[in-house]
Order: sequence, then structure tokens, then C-alpha cells
Amino acid sequence: MKNTLTDLNNYLFEQLERLNDDELTPEELDRELQKTDSIVKISEKIIENGELAFKTMKHLDEYGYHPDKNVGAIPPMLTAGGDWK
Repeated sequence: MKNTLTDLNNYLFEQLERLNDDELTPEELDRELQKTDSIVKISEKIIENGELAFKTMKHLDEYGYHPDKNVGAIPPMLTAGGDWK
């Protein structure tokens, strides 16, 4: 798995396919359900984090932030490791 929301989406659908496997034993299904619960909880946090980054970038854009004109720096996480120059 990589680190994009597209990768996360693909991974979630893969897990859904595993849950839909009619050949799973009750024990295997239980294990997959536990795994799914963990995946969902982590995925929700990743999505919340992405939403926060998006809202921050939208706010900066709305109020005219530009690194050449403003003091301070944008945390690298919010710029996907790039810069605004």
C-alpha cells in the first residue's frame, strides 16, 4: 500500500472483497471482521487528517497567503513536501 487517498480507497475495496468471500470459514470471517474494524478506524483518522489539511490550504488561499509575503512557513505535511514558490 502506498500513501495516497486513492490507494486507501483501493485497499478498502480489497478488504470488502475479502469479506464477501463465500469460502471463508467462520473463524476466518471473524478474523477478517476484526481486521476490517481496525482498517476502518485507521482510515477514518487518515481521512480526517486529509480534511484538516484541505481546510487549512483553503483557508490560506482564501486569505491570500503566499510564503514570499508572509512570515512563517507552511508545515511540509500541508504542501505534500513541496513549496509554494
